[in-house]
Amino acid sequence: MPLPPPRWIAELRARVGKCIMFGCNNQQIPRAAAVLRVLALEWKDLLAGSEGFLTGGRRGLDGQKIAWGEMDSFGHVNNVNYYRYAESARVNWITNFAVHVDPAHGRDWAELMSPKATGLIMRSLKADFKFPMVYPDQISVYHKLRSRPEGNPGPSAFTLDCIVLSHQHRRIAARLEEDIVVYDYKAARKTSMPGFMLDLFHDTYRLQEEETIKARTRIWELVSMVERLEKETWDRIDAVEDVGSAKAST
Repeated sequence: MPLPPPRWIAELRARVGKCIMFGCNNQQIPRAAAVLRVLALEWKDLLAGSEGFLTGGRRGLDGQKIAWGEMDSFGHVNNVNYYRYAESARVNWITNFAVHVDPAHGRDWAELMSPKATGLIMRSLKADFKFPMVYPDQISVYHKLRSRPEGNPGPSAFTLDCIVLSHQHRRIAARLEEDIVVYDYKAARKTSMPGFMLDLFHDTYRLQEEETIKARTRIWELVSMVERLEKETWDRIDAVEDVGSAKAST
């Protein structure tokens, strides 16, 4: 199923607005309202999910407010802060496995974030900034596995994709790419991904693929609903705009 257009949220809102301004009857108004309600309440899950990102506060940063001090002299959020957002979200992403997904290996997951035994080291971190965010705003930040880890034993490195969502604009403000190495601190060298980690990453990647299909299906259903409204209002052959009526005064 194809990815929806980059600005599908704003486009659908504008298209529904045009239908309402042209004139909807009593049957069409609830359907228009239903689309707008989904865009207002589900935009974050659908936007992230359409690219395979699993949402929820335990999986990253969810609804964090931007601080005034995070802006720089150019009047927008300084680029350095995006790396900090990604770092905090990545720690939450790992912690979620330890506490809520795989508590049987909770200690092992926790130790990945410390230089005790097997841990994770950032080899490279790249950012692609889409537009400048400014205060006030809120962000949600999510990670996903770029590919399904393969091999036996597991690979010694993996790549995470990260998105920073602006709540004010309901758009992706930045994309980050994280190249991470699995490191044995005791032996001071790279090592294979532990079995507990490999197994859960396989399951996580499966969930990402399922979420992609689910979210895109939902979005294209919304597109179809809007297209139907358009055909029934301003885009029908006999369409006449409802501009109201007024008695001319003399």
